[in-house]
Amino acid sequence: MKQIVQELGTGMTRVADVPAPACGEAQVLVSTRASLISAGTERYVVDLARASLLEKARRRPDQVRRVLEKVRTEGLRNTLEQVRAKLEDAMPLGYSAAGIVVECGAAVQEFKPGDRIAAAVPHAAYAVASRNLCARIPEGVSLEAAAYAPVSAIAMEGARLARLGLGESVLVIGLGLIGQIAVALLKAQGCRVFGIDIDPAKAARAREFGADAAEAGAPAELVKAFSRGFGVDAVVITAATTSNQPIEFAAEVARARGRIVLVGVAGLNIPRPPFFAKELEFTVACSLGPGRNDPAYEEKGIDYPVGFARWTAQRNMEACLDLMAAGKLPVERLTTDRFAIDRAAEAYELITSGTRTHFGVLLEYPEGTPAPARRVALKPRSTPADGVPGLSLIGAGTFARLVMIPSLEKLGGFSWRGIATAKGLTAEHTGVAKGFAYATTDVDEVLNDPGTTAVLIATRNDEHARLVVRALRAGKHVFVEKPLCITPRELSDIEDCLAALGVRTPTLSVGFNRRFAPATRRVRDHFRNIGPLSILYRFAAAPVPLEHWTQDPQISGGRIIGEACHAIDTCVAIAGSPPVKVYAESVAKSGDAQTTDDRVFITMRHANGSTSSVWYQAGGDKAFPPERIEVIGGGRVATVDHWEAIELWSGGRLERADGGRDKGHRTELDVFLRAVREGGSWPIPWEELRGTTWAALAAMQSLRHGEPVWSEPLPII
Repeated sequence: MKQIVQELGTGMTRVADVPAPACGEAQVLVSTRASLISAGTERYVVDLARASLLEKARRRPDQVRRVLEKVRTEGLRNTLEQVRAKLEDAMPLGYSAAGIVVECGAAVQEFKPGDRIAAAVPHAAYAVASRNLCARIPEGVSLEAAAYAPVSAIAMEGARLARLGLGESVLVIGLGLIGQIAVALLKAQGCRVFGIDIDPAKAARAREFGADAAEAGAPAELVKAFSRGFGVDAVVITAATTSNQPIEFAAEVARARGRIVLVGVAGLNIPRPPFFAKELEFTVACSLGPGRNDPAYEEKGIDYPVGFARWTAQRNMEACLDLMAAGKLPVERLTTDRFAIDRAAEAYELITSGTRTHFGVLLEYPEGTPAPARRVALKPRSTPADGVPGLSLIGAGTFARLVMIPSLEKLGGFSWRGIATAKGLTAEHTGVAKGFAYATTDVDEVLNDPGTTAVLIATRNDEHARLVVRALRAGKHVFVEKPLCITPRELSDIEDCLAALGVRTPTLSVGFNRRFAPATRRVRDHFRNIGPLSILYRFAAAPVPLEHWTQDPQISGGRIIGEACHAIDTCVAIAGSPPVKVYAESVAKSGDAQTTDDRVFITMRHANGSTSSVWYQAGGDKAFPPERIEVIGGGRVATVDHWEAIELWSGGRLERADGGRDKGHRTELDVFLRAVREGGSWPIPWEELRGTTWAALAAMQSLRHGEPVWSEPLPII
């Protein structure tokens, strides 16, 4: 299918041929008929992609700070590699479209195949939309008009936040597409509307669209006269500029205790004197309305109760469509240009060149769109040689693209086969860049591929166990990024699979990379044939917002299962023995909204008598070295700081070594590839894979019950 893609590295805007996305449980699959370019937002993205590296840094100082932090914690070389890979990314453009429902997820009942809907989805022949970001199109509203609904919802949210009543006066600053829609919505609300813009043509269009008055660069005196000398009741800023002038002008013309709502982009240097003197309110509107960018609302499809959030993103879209049906929001009059999807590059040249005034720029899709294809053939870099394993990748998130793929490419000795992702765009972009044979959104394409010898699984954690079992049963060797699973039942399912396959079980490995780090190897050698050991692992994890997916136990299992498992496994590797008893305790709840599960002590007794303690603590200073290991036993001591500084003590003497900040990613993949090619032992014995996984699950059980957990079968939940 066709999808519009912005290349961040080259700056090129292109129409890509990508596999159609897979429909999730709380999603609908839409066959798009029309989509609307949001000129302000999309022009910013395109201009940023086309800017030089220095200009990108100037516009996004927050990203520069993140890079500097990464240099401090991971070193210059690793950071440069990841930054280069990130700059090669592609991103979808667009968020406002209309089309026909093709498929509904299992949790969706309010829509059916064949329904006409408006949806907040990118420019693509097929797109998946959250059930809460769709709205049914009323009779009498065309698909072209409905494509304006998500963009119109942005203007409507700004109007709602202005809290205006009948007869009140309002100034709209910026009369582009959203500004024009805001004018119509405010008029429909019974307000008196004044519009200003630096472009006389836009002011003229606003007057045609219903504004009581509109001027190019109107002086404050005209606006005050329009408000009968009091100052306007509210100002809605829909301009897109880095200047602070719209804020200053709004403060000047607003009445005492007036309201200013920023819908677009402007400088945010709030001038204190007028805001203080008039007690002005200032609000920044959140896109389409409440729910937008909330994972629970968008990804899980959990709606806000109408009694607590009367107007959500979806309900704003529905209201806009109702106004279109009533003839009070004639968006079709804003359409200035139409382009077939194949000519999208011309449309973006129009909005970025500034050669002429434009408002609604629509992209059109053929009605006879073929059935969605889940697989797209790509051009592999070379024909695989006999005996060379074919690797396929399921999931292509940040870690897979920035760590796994580069590490494997440096190793060589394999050929890329398929790359599978849910939405398809990342699969196509990464597949083209890295020489995969095909891109797909259907996992069965990979599992049924005779050319795929081994599967790399890098999806979100809740999919790991299911994919591991399916891939092993399909006869594929499996490398799954940590964790192996997130529930006791999933661990039981994997054990049942291994028991059923018996000696036919392919190789299975998990991304517990730290056991393969040079520092870990030096420590193990230092304590060879010595035991039992006492191990302390301090893991100063970076703070993660509560709403991030890694904090969601249903998706990630939580940070103990999803990340502290690294520390648990390293202790297992150093002790050379799996845990048999686990006790965990976290800090007390302090009354804030943050979790306490990522500030925990985990104590383990191992089968060989060793003890280990994992001190997994989020919330510290970002500059503090995140990981330190101390090991004591047999008259010897070893410490590892930040996977770099290694100290080995024995016989009263100190030996220092440098671990190079190597966390073992490349080595673990090298060992896995050799096992795939040559057979033999698994990279990590199943006893230790299971032991680490059991210990992480047991730590969560101990946190909930307040008691130690012994190595017996965990309850199936």
